[in-house]
Amino acid sequence: MHWFRIDNRLVHGQIIEAWLPHIRAKTLLVANDDLATDELRQEIMSLAVPSDISFLCCTVSQAAAMLQSIRKEDPGQHVLILFSDCVDARAAHMAGLSFSLVNIGNLHYGPGKEQVCEHIALGAEDRSCLKYFREQGVEVDYRCVPSATAKVNL
Repeated sequence: MHWFRIDNRLVHGQIIEAWLPHIRAKTLLVANDDLATDELRQEIMSLAVPSDISFLCCTVSQAAAMLQSIRKEDPGQHVLILFSDCVDARAAHMAGLSFSLVNIGNLHYGPGKEQVCEHIALGAEDRSCLKYFREQGVEVDYRCVPSATAKVNL
């Protein structure tokens, strides 16, 4: 199983305590250009990841190749793929990372954004990405934790 999630917090408690066990992931792959070049942040984040989980970081454009490499090494391996925002998820999809469902767990409120539910605020660029996903047949699942009821079409 591969689970694709957008969460601007990246590695945090809900990922470690809820999502990794829920999908039985043995690998956590973060696709983020800033993090891919920041070894200190990677090291800090890796401290939160259980020792039996592989923690990998790559640029957004490398995500498809990285996941393909993981699949080649162990075709049945469960992987959680994290993006910090909708723009990164769309860019990865456009660069060849195939997925039919993406979970949006958290997008902070900011200038020019509209709060659409407790944990998600969308701006014009986010809405453009969501339109792209709809046009590509990618289902969007809005929820913070696996036990919550998934919301769709916000």
